[in-house]
Amino acid sequence: MILTTIFSFLGGATFRMLWGEIAAHLQRKQDHSHEIDRMRLQADLDDRRHAREQEAIKTQAELQVQVIRVQGEQAVGEIEANAWLEAVKATGRQTGVKWVDAWNASIRPACATWALVMLTCEAFEVATLTDPIQAVASAALGLFLADRTLAKRGK
Repeated sequence: MILTTIFSFLGGATFRMLWGEIAAHLQRKQDHSHEIDRMRLQADLDDRRHAREQEAIKTQAELQVQVIRVQGEQAVGEIEANAWLEAVKATGRQTGVKWVDAWNASIRPACATWALVMLTCEAFEVATLTDPIQAVASAALGLFLADRTLAKRGK
């Protein structure tokens, strides 16, 4: 009977206590394992997010450099166009010195005539122009025609 009493005591209160401790230990071990897995997953996600952010920063920096480069090229183009326009405008201005004004009045038509003759000779294969000569002839003709066109428009 005493043995039955001891087994009843151990089986009732002690078994519940031991099972509760074992179950709590298993639960803590499972929670710890779950927490470690969650931390590893979070670290992996953070690494991926960091890589994406670095790539985005790199792309934005490259785009900013390209934007700045394009803006610089555009500014240079505008400056060159304005310089060309001012040069064309300046060809028709009177200086007040008669021989300089006469020279300016005759040189543009003479250069344009030379350019037309050279380009016509090349077109009819009478002469072959080198690339630099062809460029000079085209520029001279363009300057003369641009000057005439701008003068007609009052510019």
